[in-house]
Amino acid sequence: MLKVKNLVKNYGELNVLKNISFEVEKGKVYGFLGQNGAGKTTTMNILTGLINYDGGEIYLGGEKFDKNKRHLLKKVGYLPQSPVFYGYMTAYEYLNFIGELSGMSSTKIKSKSAELIETMGLKDAAHRKIGGYSGGMKQRFGLAVSLFNDPELLILDEPTSALDPEGRAEILHLISNLKKRGLTVFLSTHILNDVERVCDEVSIIHKGEILISDNLNHLKNQYIQPVFDIEFENECSNLKEILCNIPWIQRVKIAERKASIYVSSLDHSKKDLFQILSEYDNTCISYNLRKSDLEDIFIRLVNNNGNI
Repeated sequence: MLKVKNLVKNYGELNVLKNISFEVEKGKVYGFLGQNGAGKTTTMNILTGLINYDGGEIYLGGEKFDKNKRHLLKKVGYLPQSPVFYGYMTAYEYLNFIGELSGMSSTKIKSKSAELIETMGLKDAAHRKIGGYSGGMKQRFGLAVSLFNDPELLILDEPTSALDPEGRAEILHLISNLKKRGLTVFLSTHILNDVERVCDEVSIIHKGEILISDNLNHLKNQYIQPVFDIEFENECSNLKEILCNIPWIQRVKIAERKASIYVSSLDHSKKDLFQILSEYDNTCISYNLRKSDLEDIFIRLVNNNGNI
C-alpha cells in the first residue's frame, strides 16, 4: 500500500529525516512511534502533501507519489493532532460543506453523512454546533471528516494524545473497527499502550532515523526480556551499585523502595538473585517476575542508539 524509501527532509542545515525507509501493508494498522521532535509530524506532512521532501521515493498503491500527487492524495484521509472545524456549524452542516467542495451529489452527501455520524457514535449530537463538542467528540468527528471521501489510507497524527482514558478507548475501538473493514491505517503516536492495543506493524523513529521496523508480535517475542519487580521495606537506591557488575543483569531501575531488575538469563537469575537479595541489608516485602513491554523495548532502543 505505502512504501517509503530513503526519505530525506532538511530545514536549512537541519537534517530532520535521515534516509528513513518503511513499508505499510494493505489492511494493516501501522504504528509510527517516537518521542516529540523525532520526525513523526514531518513525515506525515510529507505523506499528506503539505510539504515537499528533499530526497528519496514514496510509492502509494505502486504509483510514484511525486509524479501523481494530486491523484494519489484523493486516496488519503488525514486527521491532524488538533483538528479545527467551523464551530458554528453542526456536524451535518460541516459534512455537507466538505461534500459539496468534493463535488459529491446531494444524495451521496446525505447518505455518507448519516453513515459516518452513526459509525462514530455522534447521532445524538449531529444537530449540535461542533464548537460545543468535547475533546473526544471532536476527535470522533475528525475521523468522520477524514473518512468522508472513502480513503484507502488513513493517516492519524496523535489521535488520542489530548484525550482522557474514556476518549482514548473510544478512538482505539473505532480504529480497530476500521481495520476489520480492511482500511489501512498509519498511526503516529508517542503513547506506547495505544500501539500495543491496535497496531500490527511498528517503526520506531528517533532523531530523524528509523531505529527498527518490524511486526509487533515478532518485535515483542524477539526483544522482550524477563523483569523482576521487587519492593523493599526501605529506600533501595544503593542496590543499583551492588548489581551493576553482574553479567546477567542488563539494567536496574530504582524508584524509592521499588526496583525493576532486567535480566538476560532467567536460569541464572532464579538461582542467584535470591542469594544476592538475602545478603542485602533491606527486607524484601514483595517479589514478582514479569516480561518487559513495548515501553521497555522503546527505552532500550532510544537510550542505546538502536542496540537492543
